[in-house]
Amino acid sequence: MGVYNRAPLAFERGEGARLFTTEGEAYLDCMAGIAVNALGHSNPKLVQAVKDQAEKLWHVSNVFKIPGQEKLAKVLTDATGLDEVFFTNSGAEAIECAIKTARKYHWAKGQPERIDIIGFEGSFHGRTLAAVNASGNAAYLEGFGPRMPGFVQLPFGDMEALKAAVGPTTAAIIVEPVQGEGGARALTEQQLQQMRQLCDETGTLLILDEIQCGLGRTGKLFAWEWAADVKPDIVALAKALGGGFPVGACVTSAAAGAGMTVGSHGSTYGGNPLAMAVALASMEELSKPELMDHVRELAGYFTQQFNGLKDRYPDVVLDIRGKGLLIGLKLATNNREFMQLARDQHLLIAGGGDNCVRLLPPLTLTLEEAREAVEKLDRACEAARAKAKTAA
Repeated sequence: MGVYNRAPLAFERGEGARLFTTEGEAYLDCMAGIAVNALGHSNPKLVQAVKDQAEKLWHVSNVFKIPGQEKLAKVLTDATGLDEVFFTNSGAEAIECAIKTARKYHWAKGQPERIDIIGFEGSFHGRTLAAVNASGNAAYLEGFGPRMPGFVQLPFGDMEALKAAVGPTTAAIIVEPVQGEGGARALTEQQLQQMRQLCDETGTLLILDEIQCGLGRTGKLFAWEWAADVKPDIVALAKALGGGFPVGACVTSAAAGAGMTVGSHGSTYGGNPLAMAVALASMEELSKPELMDHVRELAGYFTQQFNGLKDRYPDVVLDIRGKGLLIGLKLATNNREFMQLARDQHLLIAGGGDNCVRLLPPLTLTLEEAREAVEKLDRACEAARAKAKTAA
């Protein structure tokens, strides 16, 4: 189907932060498959995990016990402080599970009227019908029928509007601590704390979508950890969880998951032995404190350098956003055109809402590679300036 506006590039192999085209040209990858290849391309430990498991067992279905699920569930519950996990194949499926879990929680408590899921404009939670209804981008709903009942969108970060919106039919608040596609906007620690408090006061569940901003991307394993006394009732994970292999997870507290009894949800492929083996290897690497130290060091370097870019090219770069290695540059020039100018420098970056471009490099990016990325972006800014002058 013609649903993708593809760049005219095809890659045949990758190594670390490099991708190589079918013609042998190397590109510095600061997209990482849209925050997926968090440990770089062809990471030896992940490759070995695939090889070892592929020779044993790929799939059996959830009719049977899968030991790898139990191991990974223990890793995730220990890391989050939550209690239960449902394994999926993608982030969108993790969001679907989160929405169903929240509604079933209230139903099981004798409050079936509590179905409303409150989200925020600019948010992105996936492409299934429920996920796009939960998201704050009306364009993704166009042509797919009327909005589903039970989904509400509010201005991003507007706490007064949120307090006014939570009522007797509210099931959950769903939010990305740092928006990805919405323009790399981060909630403040205070806003996250206020959301947690509001949920506690009203019996509302807090769903955090950490599919893009979680698992180390902000410099802590989970983005909510930057805010004291904040923990979700439900968290959706994917992307970096498999380091490039399709796997997701919906992690809940025992209380929030109480309604999800036998037969209430399921998946054919979710939690298959091959996915579990890769995700276990990925989590072992992502959980290392030295990797988080490295992410914070790189984030500090990028913040300093990108503010320098903003000072040198105020006619191109308007604002620096995001947190950790989820970095947004709001542009004066067209962001899609700027992505092409970056590709001309053999640098891959992602687009984003509000005319932003995003840098989502592997968390294993070296400082030398980070300097190279800044140099390439500098040249892209120079080219954007020259193009604007020619057009004028």
